[in-house]
Amino acid sequence: MLRHEFQPGRLVAGAFLTITGVIYVGDAGGAWETPWFVVIPLVMGGLCLAGAVGVLTRGLRKRGAADPHPPDYR
Repeated sequence: MLRHEFQPGRLVAGAFLTITGVIYVGDAGGAWETPWFVVIPLVMGGLCLAGAVGVLTRGLRKRGAADPHPPDYR
């Protein structure tokens, strides 16, 4: 049994922010050079994608909850 409901939008946001952190750690450690402006589209694109995934997930869950006759999976 799950302790909480799976939220794909938060997963997408966390993945993009983790990637951003890895990019900055690599730059700070001297592994590569990262221009400062690379992170802005990465974070903003990730948050926009996470919002879209969240809206889509909510719409699908509401549609499934509104179904008066759910399919029988026995």
